[in-house]
Amino acid sequence: MLHRDIAWRAMSGYDLDAVFDIANKVHPDFFEAREVLAERHELYRNGCYLLEVSEKPAGYVLSHPWRLGSLPELNVPLGALPEDADTYYIHDIALLPLTRGLGAAGQIIEALTKHARVMGFATMSLVAVNGSLAFWERQGFRTSDRPELADKLASYEDAARYMIKDLHQTRA
Repeated sequence: MLHRDIAWRAMSGYDLDAVFDIANKVHPDFFEAREVLAERHELYRNGCYLLEVSEKPAGYVLSHPWRLGSLPELNVPLGALPEDADTYYIHDIALLPLTRGLGAAGQIIEALTKHARVMGFATMSLVAVNGSLAFWERQGFRTSDRPELADKLASYEDAARYMIKDLHQTRA
C-alpha cells in the first residue's frame, strides 16, 4: 500500500493517548505508563514527534539530552534532564506495521541527528531492542560494550544493545 500523505510533526499533549496506544501495540514487552511517556514529552518537547499517515497517528519518537554511558530506566519518571547532558538520547521510536518501507524511521533519525548537531552534542545514544540492531547500524550507530550497563540492558531484553553514533565522524 502506497501512502503519499506521510508526515512527522511536533507532538502535542493531545497526542499522548495515541502515543500510549502505539507504544502498547509496538512494544508490548517494554511497557511504560502513559504518565512516563507524558513526562518525557514535557521535559523535552523539541525531541518528541508524531508520525501521521493520512492524518492518523502511525508512530512516534521520544528523545532528549542525557548522559553518555548511562540509561534511563524503563517505566520510571526522569524527574529532570541532567544539567551536564553530553549525548542526545533516543528513548523510543515506535512505528505501526503499516509504515514499513515508507522511509519514515530514517527520515526522523536524520532530523534528530541534525537537531543533536545544532544543539552541540558530539554523540547520540540509544538502546536497540526488538531486533532493530541492523536498522540502527544503517543509521550510523555502533554497539558500545559497557559492562556497567549490563543489568539495565538485561531489564530491557537479553538482546538489548547500547549504541552510540559519533556525530563528528558521520553525516546524516
